[in-house]
Amino acid sequence: MDFDLTWLLWGLPMAFGLGWLASRLDLRQLRIENRLAPKAYFRGLNFLLNEQQDQAIDAFIEAVQSDPDTSELHFALGNLFRRRGEYERAVRVHEHLLSRADLSRADRHRAQHALALDYLRAGLLDRAEEALRKLEGTAYEEQALLALLAIYERSRDWQMASEIARKLDSGGSGGQFAGRLAHYLCEQAAGATPDEAEALLQKAVKIAPRSTRPRMQLAALRRRAGDARGAYELLTELAAANPQALPLLARPLTDAALASGRQDDARALLRASYEQLPSLDVLDAIAALETDPEAARNNYVRHLKREPSLVAAAKWIAGEKLEHEQFHPDVQRALDHAVKPLTRYRCAACGFEAKQHFWQCPGCQAWDSYPARRVEEL
Repeated sequence: MDFDLTWLLWGLPMAFGLGWLASRLDLRQLRIENRLAPKAYFRGLNFLLNEQQDQAIDAFIEAVQSDPDTSELHFALGNLFRRRGEYERAVRVHEHLLSRADLSRADRHRAQHALALDYLRAGLLDRAEEALRKLEGTAYEEQALLALLAIYERSRDWQMASEIARKLDSGGSGGQFAGRLAHYLCEQAAGATPDEAEALLQKAVKIAPRSTRPRMQLAALRRRAGDARGAYELLTELAAANPQALPLLARPLTDAALASGRQDDARALLRASYEQLPSLDVLDAIAALETDPEAARNNYVRHLKREPSLVAAAKWIAGEKLEHEQFHPDVQRALDHAVKPLTRYRCAACGFEAKQHFWQCPGCQAWDSYPARRVEEL
């Protein structure tokens, strides 16, 4: 059978034409899709800039549907969901990213970090911990360790917090975690037996020699054991190492001095400190060491000559005889009410005020953010 070349001559141009037409259709569709995706993307950005998050989310969803392979759109969408508190939707977006086989190594680590943040914001600490642990050895390792540290502090797992703090301290990240390690050891000592507490506190003193809390806690432990002299020596050593902390030490130092017969030494130490830096807590301690009540009250008068203080005035008036003594209780009650806010401690990080001094702020969770001085003296 002879092969007819006519069909070949007709077939080749037809095949070429059909191929060209198909390619043109594909290119046209691609151009349409590429035009739609950027428009939706920029529309979403415009809504974001105008703080219209609902419309921005709708625009980004449209952009993702038009171009499902674009990871940046997924990240933008997931971050938006997290900011709005829609944590389940944020988790789904980031889990979808992690399931993609074509995702680059850097984007995979980024998605893992974003997923951990989703769990953190949602309060799913166990899942957040698992997700953060997977970031070891990545560019997000330091951020992950800091987040883990916050989790362990929040759950009061001081042993694990100590482990993470040591990693951060040895990582050369620039942060100083010796003070935090000392706090963690003090927290563990609070629930330990006396012998275990002694060992933990001695370790804390070695790690952070200038830290106030370990020596104060160790001195309290010695007092409970009946060693008032040892407690006094510890507190005087701390006063020499950290004079700024003396307002916090004043009362326990006075109690230890009275119990060990070191009143004269304590009075001299407190007066020397007061002359350099007047403090109401130091003044109260000096007054407590006075045997004569009138001499104790006169300390507050001398303080008023140096600087105005409603707290000192109220304490002096409490022992004064007024011309109309029958009104004294009412006047004193009003003064005591007025000075209450002035005797609080205020966090330097967030401004949270409290009646007592905290080593960790209950408001912002910052460590050592409470000055040793009260609100009136700041």
